[in-house]
Amino acid sequence: MLDNLQPSPKLTARQQQILELIQCTVSRTGAPPTRAEIAREMGFRSANAAEEHLQALARKGVIELVGGTSRGIRLRSADLQSINAERSRQLTLPLPDLSQLVLPLIGRVAAGSPILAQEHIDQSFQVERHLFRQTPDYLLRVRGMSMRDAGILDGDLLAVQSTKDARNGQIVVARLGEEVTVKRFMRRPDHVELQAENPDYPTIVVTPGQSFEIEGLAVGLIRNSFQL
Repeated sequence: MLDNLQPSPKLTARQQQILELIQCTVSRTGAPPTRAEIAREMGFRSANAAEEHLQALARKGVIELVGGTSRGIRLRSADLQSINAERSRQLTLPLPDLSQLVLPLIGRVAAGSPILAQEHIDQSFQVERHLFRQTPDYLLRVRGMSMRDAGILDGDLLAVQSTKDARNGQIVVARLGEEVTVKRFMRRPDHVELQAENPDYPTIVVTPGQSFEIEGLAVGLIRNSFQL
């Protein structure tokens, strides 16, 4: 366990163990564990037991739970800062006295697997929370120029908030069949349109019965002038 993370006197012994498991997983991989992983590590019979302990930790204010993702667990900024000091593969954007987030960077997504699956995480980044009006859950490396006219370019890091819902006109990360794409969302009476922001790319029309799911909303962008 991490020596510089002090136990909270408010927690039960089991809650402290789960908190330390989350901290160590974030330190090691850049992302929190799933409920199933917690259940397996702690010897619980089901993920429901892990969820009950996570809810208790959230009520006590030591973590925050995020809906719409199997890894929707956020640590307090103080815990993240301690973890960040131990990670050597992070990009730090130093702005003093601002709380920070540790966000996993998703590279290429394998067909049919969750976007936050561990094998998709290239590394993690430490970024300022106040860069975003809405708190993101992960960064996605943009491939291609289909959203060029919205200012989203090939190689950019798109900050994404996990959700299954979107309003017309919002830029979404969507899973269509076996592909994950970034497009502008428009719901029509009898279909959904995923619109590119580049005239060289066609609008994708999603009809009822097609395999389609919203994975998240674009809430910010990081552009790097150097190769990661």
